[in-house]
Amino acid sequence: MSTSPKYAPYSPQAIKANTISVESLGVQYNIHSVRITWVDLANVTSFRVVPLKSFHRLLASSRPGITIAQCVFGFVINRTAPGFGPIGEYLFVVDLSSIRLCSYAPGHVSIMGWFQDKVPAPGRVLGTGVPMCPRSALHRIVNTAKSYNAAFLVGFETEFILLKSTDPIEGVNPHGWNSARALPSGTKETEVIEEIARGLIESGIELMMYHSEAAPGQYEVITGPLPPLEAADALVHTRETITNVASKHGFRATFAPRLHADNCGSAAHTHISVHPINSEHPSKSPAGTSDNLITPLESVFLAGVLRHLQACCAFTLPLRASYARMLDGIWSGGTWVAWGRDNREAPVRLCVPAASLDPNPATNAPSKNHFEIKCVDGTSSPYLVLASLIGSGLLGIQSQAPLVEQDCATPAALMTEAEREAVGVTRRMPMSWEEARAALKADEELKGVLGVLVDGFLSAGELLDELLRSPASEMKKVQMLVEYF
Repeated sequence: MSTSPKYAPYSPQAIKANTISVESLGVQYNIHSVRITWVDLANVTSFRVVPLKSFHRLLASSRPGITIAQCVFGFVINRTAPGFGPIGEYLFVVDLSSIRLCSYAPGHVSIMGWFQDKVPAPGRVLGTGVPMCPRSALHRIVNTAKSYNAAFLVGFETEFILLKSTDPIEGVNPHGWNSARALPSGTKETEVIEEIARGLIESGIELMMYHSEAAPGQYEVITGPLPPLEAADALVHTRETITNVASKHGFRATFAPRLHADNCGSAAHTHISVHPINSEHPSKSPAGTSDNLITPLESVFLAGVLRHLQACCAFTLPLRASYARMLDGIWSGGTWVAWGRDNREAPVRLCVPAASLDPNPATNAPSKNHFEIKCVDGTSSPYLVLASLIGSGLLGIQSQAPLVEQDCATPAALMTEAEREAVGVTRRMPMSWEEARAALKADEELKGVLGVLVDGFLSAGELLDELLRSPASEMKKVQMLVEYF
């Protein structure tokens, strides 16, 4: 009888990104081009292609990177947002730990990096990330959490729709959730999905599962947990793989939040687990309390996330179109600030593992819980999403804030006001783009954690909104949305 290979349990100490070394590029993988890649405040992925010989010459410098105009963060669809001008350059320094094969572009690899001051700037240490750099902000927040004995793993569900036409908008098939008819052998859509799956695996990303989703032409890929920065990098690479493989076959892959009111939307459900760094794992909360399923560390982290969730929505749901998906009764997280055990009508779902059949499980084993944040879609920057959510949880850890909201065992929208008050559910989620941005502007604690990039994000978002609303008809607006996202 065969036995399955043994795998170590997921933990921040054991799980690392499966990237490749710079030494292997020209010999083992026959690479000829390097895509130096970044994501701006409007969640546009950009890159510059450097031939391998020039890349090695670049690495010989003391600060290996390329210069990019400082307006890069406010450059939105060929226009510059207020507050971003023509003066100044950053040095975008490559991160050699982030190299991944571009399976969709043979001979190419992608590498991420850090935006840094090109020359010394007042009050800043040369060689550190500039305050406007989202990737640097996430890195800083994660490192701060380590000093509070907290580390994280993050995994993503990436939903997208394959379109065979954008004018008119038409999915590749009409089939729905988990349907075998959505992935029949010999069809072009099955070929595309299988090529995406192979490409992710070849690039070192753990592909856990893929399947069809509920809307016409909709699919989902689920990737495994990584530390936050590596998880964000992997999500960018996942989206690039999906988009490019679809394009190669004549399709358009869109992460737009919702294309039709009578069908499900597309999300980027974000799974976060929080772990103590030292070997002494805290005991579970006392039985009989509202949070007896979670550890004290998980409790204060969750309290922080819920306290600042309304403001986080400005990052996690960054477009007007994002709010067409966030409704009650469609299993997308609902409209109340709440959490619940396996409750898909709460914006934060506590995912509890299956009970063990072991009659003598270790009593002090680490928690295997994680939180699924449902109020996230694919138009959002993963760096800003994780910086805001983990930054919020960090505020809870720092303050040891009590968890006000109790386990919501019933969809909050189906409760009476008195029933909601009894479980501490009293605040609504933002119901619009304007409400989310107003919540962010009013949240001084979260702005303090994130820094000046908040102002840049708000300015870039204002311009992006103006451009996405410019088409005269609703159909043209949707077409523009799917072209950019």
